[in-house]
Amino acid sequence: MDHITFLVAVVIVTALAFDFTNGFHDTANAMATSIATGALKPRTAVLISGVLNVGGAFLSTEVAKTISGGIVDDTLVTPGMIFAGLVGAILWNLLTWLLGLPSSSSHALFGGLIGAVWVGAGERGVHFDKVVEKVLIPAVASPIVAGVAALLATYLAYKITARARKDSVTKGFRLGQIASASLVSLAHGTNDAQKTMGVITLTLISAGALGHDAGPPVWVIASAGLAIGLGTYLGGWRIIRTMGKGLTDIQSPQGFAAEAAATTVILTSAHLGFALSTTQVCSGGVLGAGLGRRLAEVRWGTAGRMVIAWLVTLPAAALVGGVSASVVKHGGTFGTVVIALCAAAFIVLASRRNPVRADNVNDAHEVTVRAAAPTTVGTVA
Repeated sequence: MDHITFLVAVVIVTALAFDFTNGFHDTANAMATSIATGALKPRTAVLISGVLNVGGAFLSTEVAKTISGGIVDDTLVTPGMIFAGLVGAILWNLLTWLLGLPSSSSHALFGGLIGAVWVGAGERGVHFDKVVEKVLIPAVASPIVAGVAALLATYLAYKITARARKDSVTKGFRLGQIASASLVSLAHGTNDAQKTMGVITLTLISAGALGHDAGPPVWVIASAGLAIGLGTYLGGWRIIRTMGKGLTDIQSPQGFAAEAAATTVILTSAHLGFALSTTQVCSGGVLGAGLGRRLAEVRWGTAGRMVIAWLVTLPAAALVGGVSASVVKHGGTFGTVVIALCAAAFIVLASRRNPVRADNVNDAHEVTVRAAAPTTVGTVA
């Protein structure tokens, strides 16, 4: 513990703060569809998700090892660079939360780290081959795989239950959603909590407190799991509304299909050490489920804004991380903390102008709903 300097302690606290924002930013991944279909009450959903995120953090450390010794050179990284990268990731998470966009917390973290290390250590500090293999390829493939799987599962669900009573089908799939959403929460903790574990482990390696290629200690696993679980419980209601109501009108068979597809993709990638975006996987599952139901309406405008957010997240966070690294280098850690806190406070205050809470999360924006007759148009308030 002699190696835990004040700067290292600041970085660890900042990493846990990012983990907290990751939790409330990504609650929608697991619970948005269950809340939208009425399978779970909002507060119950986020409580279940928070507890299972903590449990999921203890299931694997493969992704943590990818972060701590994969995408950047841990022999060139300093705690100051890691701190700067975390600042970039946190600010991007807060901004996209304010806008209600389900962007990738994972790519915000990767981008922040890549930008900060590139500025601090030069191009040689980033393993771009690993970035392509472990980050970019999964980013493209995972939402497509989840979307296709959810589309097929939705189609089969409606085909198999076509002659069954609608209320029985709805009740049955809502019960199934409780299980499938819980598995997504467990998978999210397994994948996303590990990213913060990897950052803290990388910090301890750079400070000499752990050896090269070391895995995360138990206290790191526990603290990362608790931070993401607490953030999940508080709920990112803005993004839950977008995922549950903004992409398509989700029914219980669709919600079950989307969650089952997302769980399979996330757990498989976590086992293989791929640090993919659970947000992109779950969004792909929701879109696939929307396309799998006959006459379902997919709101492509919302989907397009999400895709744009996915594309710009990594470079935007890298830019903020690089600027933060430059500020840390020339102005010190304290100045960076002050600027970051001011920016975060501004975003939080701006969010209060149009609050989204558990009691109004299912209030959709005005959208056109496809009616039975071509001449009839209805709206949902």
